[in-house]
Amino acid sequence: MSPILFRHRVAAAMVLLAASVASAQAQEHRASSAPVPPKYRQECGACHVPYPAGLLPAASWQRLMNDLPHHFGSDASLDAAATKELSAYLAANAGSDRRMREQPPQDRITRSAWFVRQHDELPAPAWRSPAVKTPANCSACHQQAIQGDFDEDRVRIPR
Repeated sequence: MSPILFRHRVAAAMVLLAASVASAQAQEHRASSAPVPPKYRQECGACHVPYPAGLLPAASWQRLMNDLPHHFGSDASLDAAATKELSAYLAANAGSDRRMREQPPQDRITRSAWFVRQHDELPAPAWRSPAVKTPANCSACHQQAIQGDFDEDRVRIPR
């Protein structure tokens, strides 16, 4: 193969790779920055951070919405109209990139492989801190979690 042809093939491969990465990043950004319906903030945010829809795959959200009377030990039942509205929002904005397609054990965000990897440097006592109590308490360390901002540059781990 001539050096010129080789350089053209390498350049073409790099362009395809860059386009693929840009597409995945755009998809992830859309999933995490989709406008959140006020009903979602009101209903789900009453008990916990209204998790961005992109943090779970659609199948996980569907199972959670179909079993609201048994929502992790609480009755989170909604009327039929609210259930339909929120289910549609979650399905349309669910995580679909490679790391989010995996269905975590028991459909728990905190048990997903990506969550565990992102938090593996935290010592066990940090999770048991009275200010944190549980990995599901995102707001304890991510002060902007309510807005869907989980940027690790703005994390403050309580002591």
